Amino acid sequence: MSGIRGLDHSRQVAGLELLFDVGLSLTSERDHDRLVEKILIEAKHFCRADGGTIYLVSEDDHLEFAIMRNDTMGAALGGTTGKALDQIPRVPLRDPVTGAPNERNIAAYAANAKQAVNIEDAYEVETFDFSGTKEFDRRNGYRSQSFLTIPMLNNSGRLIGVLQLINAQDPDSREIIAFDSHLQKIVEALASQAAVALDNQQLLAAQRKLMDSFIQLIAEAIDAKSPYTGGHCERLPIITEMITEAVCQADSGPFAEFDLTSEQWYELRIAAWLHDCGKITTPVHVMDKSTKLEGIRDGMDTVRARFEALKRETELEYLRRGGGGDDAALVATLAEIDDDLAFLERSSVGGEFLSEEHQQRIRAIAGRTWRCGDSQRPLLSGEEADLLCISRGTLSEEERLVINGHMVQTVRMLERLPFPPDLKRVPEYAGGHHETMDGQGYPKGIFAGDMSIPARIMAIADVFEALTAPDRPYKRGKPLSETMAIMGRMKERNHLDPQLFDLFVHSGVYRQYAQRYMDPELVDEVNEPALLEITPKGFELPPEQERAERWKDFLPDYRKLLRSTHLVVK
Repeated sequence: MSGIRGLDHSRQVAGLELLFDVGLSLTSERDHDRLVEKILIEAKHFCRADGGTIYLVSEDDHLEFAIMRNDTMGAALGGTTGKALDQIPRVPLRDPVTGAPNERNIAAYAANAKQAVNIEDAYEVETFDFSGTKEFDRRNGYRSQSFLTIPMLNNSGRLIGVLQLINAQDPDSREIIAFDSHLQKIVEALASQAAVALDNQQLLAAQRKLMDSFIQLIAEAIDAKSPYTGGHCERLPIITEMITEAVCQADSGPFAEFDLTSEQWYELRIAAWLHDCGKITTPVHVMDKSTKLEGIRDGMDTVRARFEALKRETELEYLRRGGGGDDAALVATLAEIDDDLAFLERSSVGGEFLSEEHQQRIRAIAGRTWRCGDSQRPLLSGEEADLLCISRGTLSEEERLVINGHMVQTVRMLERLPFPPDLKRVPEYAGGHHETMDGQGYPKGIFAGDMSIPARIMAIADVFEALTAPDRPYKRGKPLSETMAIMGRMKERNHLDPQLFDLFVHSGVYRQYAQRYMDPELVDEVNEPALLEITPKGFELPPEQERAERWKDFLPDYRKLLRSTHLVVK
């Protein structure tokens, strides 16, 4: 208080009100550009300064222009103007060669000395180098005379930036005068408040940047863990945001009122990056299983070795009976063995539907034996036969349970994180992209009305990216028309939200994404009217209480099943 005793009572009150009002507004302002603008404008107004600048300290010890205002010249750069100050040279705090403090520039001096500098007339001072200022004045017909330069220090005394005011004006005559030393004390207090507010904002921004980087690191690790996922975790946020933007722009229809704040957009982005985080726990030999017998090592190699042993045994048996190596019966028997092995190799790929007839042939082959030492053993174990008889794909029911379990793990992992209130829906958004409209999805079996719009958007994005992905080793990305036709059938079966899918189609988002991320040869014509005409099949919606209990009943049973497999760590 001693610093403002020389002021008249009205100015004291004004100064205290300024500190109080600005202090409140600074603590509540979250936008960086508006914050620095508010600091400068309030300081200018209180000191009746014609111009002012705020510099912020860079990581490499320079003062960088954050905002500049000059009323006489009508100049406004930085802040909320959108006009960058990139062309204005930065001010080094130290000599780049000697490392000595820069004492010639007034802003650098105030920053290094951590004390305010009040200059009555820059044209009469030789302590500091004002040659650049004078050249600026000459080119613009201006005179930068009085300067008040104040370092902005946080609570621990660390330099955050520098506040510089130019040309204090007499309230009556508007003549340029020196900055009042008593007003200076209030502005110094304001600069201190501003430094704390900026420091807090910078700390929050640094924490957010760290969290974002860590989240993206997890997503990149999941993509790197398996070539079968390729860049899925990186591309899904892109298509999710494109669809969401189209939904926000809808001015009619079911989504006309839907919109997201900047905080909700950030929440959605975090959810998109984390949507598959549960895959960290999925065993690689299950996630990457490209054939039915593939495990930690390819089981088909063992089967081949048995067949080779059977062929040698067959040849030896013919020789014992006095037959020759070119005996027609022997050649036919060996050819039959080779044909059976080739059939098993084709069956293990799992590329097509395996008929009942082919399954019976596998069982018959499994019934044959080969000699191992003094004992006869089956060519295929019961487990191998079961795996080779998988009718579609390469995964057994047990393995499919583990694969689907990544969503359970995703939800469990995210629900354990202490997300702040503005990120509280991340688990719901991220954990819903395998749910369906009719409650037949997983992990929770949620129905359409119980899912948020962002979660339903992410479900469409996940399917579209997976079908068009160009970097899956086991398949090539599908043509755009085939992709949309598949998704149309998913709309009909209530796997995807029909209204969101229709918006996805007529907004053209699917084609915008395809033109940027798909092989041009695969971007073909899509029959949009046919997709929009598809009508979803009706289904019965259970009572609300029953729907609410689904997840509670499902989770313990799922965890029990998951732990009963030999594919996960107990």
